[in-house]
Amino acid sequence: MTKISKDIPLAELTLRKYEKPYNMPKRDLIRKICLSTGLLQPGDSRDVIVDIFQVLLEQKREMSCDEIQEFVVAKRKEEKLALHGIAASNIRRQVKRLRDLYFVEKVRNNYRIHENEDDMVCLFEEKIEKFYLLGIVSRVKEYLRELK
Repeated sequence: MTKISKDIPLAELTLRKYEKPYNMPKRDLIRKICLSTGLLQPGDSRDVIVDIFQVLLEQKREMSCDEIQEFVVAKRKEEKLALHGIAASNIRRQVKRLRDLYFVEKVRNNYRIHENEDDMVCLFEEKIEKFYLLGIVSRVKEYLRELK
């Protein structure tokens, strides 16, 4: 009897193309980045990941999950948004998703934008396009070669 391996992906990446970013408010721009990179699904009303990403981008320093949560709550109140998804457990889960996509890194018990990078295009190219995406494309090609 042969054992069938489970179909659990080693890596997964969703990319979407939207309209060009003309004169968008910062939160909307970050929301489009989250949608474009699969961190947020179209139509999701629970978009706290946008606020978490924005806080980390604006603060430009290492922050604990508790600090991130405080800033996110303040930002959502300021924007008059519903306080959905602000539980500590959800903040940690969303930060982990940002880490999995290499936008955020953990330093000791704090989080920051990966390597304090100011140029997010450079970060995307280095970590996602050249490393993550290349690995996925390479593996798909291996499967395609096996079809011969």
